[in-house]
Amino acid sequence: MTDLDLLTVGRVSVDLYAEQVGTPMQEVTTFRKSVGGTATNVAVAAARLGRRAAVATKVGDDAFGRYVAHALNEQFQVDTRFVGVDPELQTPLAFAELDPPTEPNIIFYREPRAPDQNLVPGDVDPTVVTEVPILWMPASRFSDEMSARTVTELLKLRQRKSHTVLDLDWRPMFWSSPQEASEAIRPMLSHFTIAIGNRDECEIAVGTRNPEEAADRLLEAGLEIAVIKLGAAGVMVATSDGVRVSAEPFWVEAVCGLGAGDAFGGAFCHGLLEGWDPEEIIKWGNAAGAIVTSRLMCAEDMPTKNDIETMLKERDAA
Repeated sequence: MTDLDLLTVGRVSVDLYAEQVGTPMQEVTTFRKSVGGTATNVAVAAARLGRRAAVATKVGDDAFGRYVAHALNEQFQVDTRFVGVDPELQTPLAFAELDPPTEPNIIFYREPRAPDQNLVPGDVDPTVVTEVPILWMPASRFSDEMSARTVTELLKLRQRKSHTVLDLDWRPMFWSSPQEASEAIRPMLSHFTIAIGNRDECEIAVGTRNPEEAADRLLEAGLEIAVIKLGAAGVMVATSDGVRVSAEPFWVEAVCGLGAGDAFGGAFCHGLLEGWDPEEIIKWGNAAGAIVTSRLMCAEDMPTKNDIETMLKERDAA
């Protein structure tokens, strides 16, 4: 058995956010530092909601790697037992240019490769992989041959146990082409019980941007739940037992568009663990994403339960 509620597997970095919002990088003078990476942020978001979350990744044997481990443990209460150290590669950096703030530009430093790409199956306790209530992976794991082999082995151990979540996570910079991504991601759907993605990501995974068709194709692949993010139209969720509902977005003044999807992911995991119905889960996810969008940072600014409950009450009272 495991004491964890959630295990995420994937990318980690030290994120540097330009404090001059709406300013091109050549004119930025100061940055704020945080931990980042999709899998890492989802673990942080779930931990902020009181969940016992861990991330499986690797950092470099350097000052930034030590910062990541310290921040996850001490600041964010994320379990770091599966955060390994690569003796040769450097901890990745990601610079966020908030120009415009709604669609930030991320400049990645992950060369010649990132330590998290060197994660091997033996770095993660197989009992945790098989027993943890939620196993979460981003689709970008399949963009690198070694990391793809690792997560495939972990998924084979998992044997498609509920809940095994695929964050469709389309990051063009990690792939040579959309076709390459489609060919790698589509066959892997058979290992997951839940998929979450926006219309672009659904097109990569199942060949259509139409939300209804995308949900149909994901369910036809054997998934139990398909979550389609619709941007300004909110989020739709479809289940294998016939539920199909949508939730409206929460309108906020955008400070930074980064991290909203990860906040949604953490809240989504919380709702799954609580046993809520799909509509309630995505309402919480939408509220969490909106809160982070109204703030500058990702990890530091992930919402608490009180933050989300307050936003939901304010909407109900309006």
